[in-house]
Amino acid sequence: MSHTDDRSHHESVTVQMPADTLYDLVSDVTRTGEWSPVCTACWWDDGAEAGTVGAWFTGRNQVPDRTWETRSLVVAAERGREFAWVVGGDLVRWSFTLTPAGTGTTLTETWDFLPAGIARFHDRYGDEADAQILDRTEQAFAGIPTTLAAIKRIAEAAPAAPDERPAGRLDDERPG
Repeated sequence: MSHTDDRSHHESVTVQMPADTLYDLVSDVTRTGEWSPVCTACWWDDGAEAGTVGAWFTGRNQVPDRTWETRSLVVAAERGREFAWVVGGDLVRWSFTLTPAGTGTTLTETWDFLPAGIARFHDRYGDEADAQILDRTEQAFAGIPTTLAAIKRIAEAAPAAPDERPAGRLDDERPG
């Protein structure tokens, strides 16, 4: 499922993992480099606030012709439902929403280029703003399915937590 317009995009994937467990994975920004094609690393600016609304984190982004860092503000942190942040506090909103789907969870990643972000690009890039905005838009549109596929692969390869193992077998049981 996909929705696109000039400044917004979202796509979804179903992951065979409970929503709370999947939330714990995607809200751990220190793991972002494992699945993002652009963001290679993230860290919490204040570890005591990690993962809570109002917390800030820094991300290092890299494309072939440049590397840069951004700071982002967590704006939603509802375990099992939504984790969202806004780059620069008002420029671009990214989110993961989670919805139960049978034995798994539908994970939706959404990107919204906010009005303040568009204005900042026009101030910063002048006549090149539209080209720069298009470049970031194309990166988001291409990156979201790549990110979702990587999260699905990582999540489904993870060993089940103790309470998620099939009944009838204990870890210390050995054949024979």
